[in-house]
Amino acid sequence: QVQLVESGGGLVQTGGSLRLSCAASGRAFSYYYMGWFRQAPGKKREFVASISYAGRSTSYADSVKGRFTISRDNAKNTVYLQMNSLKPEDTAVYYCAADTTYGSRSETDFDFWGQGTQVTVSS
Repeated sequence: QVQLVESGGGLVQTGGSLRLSCAASGRAFSYYYMGWFRQAPGKKREFVASISYAGRSTSYADSVKGRFTISRDNAKNTVYLQMNSLKPEDTAVYYCAADTTYGSRSETDFDFWGQGTQVTVSS
C-alpha cells in the first residue's frame, strides 16, 4: 500500500509555470512506477507523464512533450511535474498515481491514486 498526496496546483496565466508535487507514504516508494494523469471538466482522465522506478526513463503524452517534465526523488518519496508554457487547455485536476508494474499509460493499470490538485490556466 502507498498513500499519495498532491500539492502545488493553482491559478496561472497562459505561458506561466507550476510545479506539482506528489508525496508518498507507506511501502518503499522506489518500488513504484509513477504517473501523472489529468481530467478536464466533461472529459475522461488522460495520461500526462510517467517515470520509471529509479527515474532513468520517462514518457509523455504528445500534448505536453517539451513543456512538462516529470522527475522523482526517492530519498524524499516524492514525484514532481514541472509544467512550463502552460495553456488554457492544460486546465484540469491533476492526479498522481502509482503502479508496481512498469510501462503502462492506462489509468486502469495504476493501483493507487492521490486526491488530485486543480490547475487552472487563464487566457
